[in-house]
Amino acid sequence: MSWIDLIRIPVWTGAGAILLVIIMFLDSRFTKYNDLQEIKNGNTAVTTRFVMKLFAQAYILSQSISKSSEMWEALVISLVSFVLLLVLEWIVEKVVIAISGMKLEQGIHEGKVGYALFAGSLHIAGALIIGSI
Repeated sequence: MSWIDLIRIPVWTGAGAILLVIIMFLDSRFTKYNDLQEIKNGNTAVTTRFVMKLFAQAYILSQSISKSSEMWEALVISLVSFVLLLVLEWIVEKVVIAISGMKLEQGIHEGKVGYALFAGSLHIAGALIIGSI
């Protein structure tokens, strides 16, 4: 390990953390409720889904960083992957509503942990697929 590698660690970590905060903030803007307020109020379902989404986004970011030689490339790949994951989430939610009538976002807001686990597992599955590319 060279001194350049030692310098790259905090730079990449900082850039990754900033991007992750931005992505999670943007993601929370797509829900009909305020994620952080619901978490603060003790909504376990929202917390469960938020944590699973955070893991999914962090996994995609880690894969982008590990496969990229330049920081800008990793950040662009992560942003594209984030948008792709949002689109997949939207499509799957529409399919779930059509097939089962389950409104995942509404159920999560109402505190249904099973809905949160289902939705969160879709995020993780999507991240594993996207991260493998």
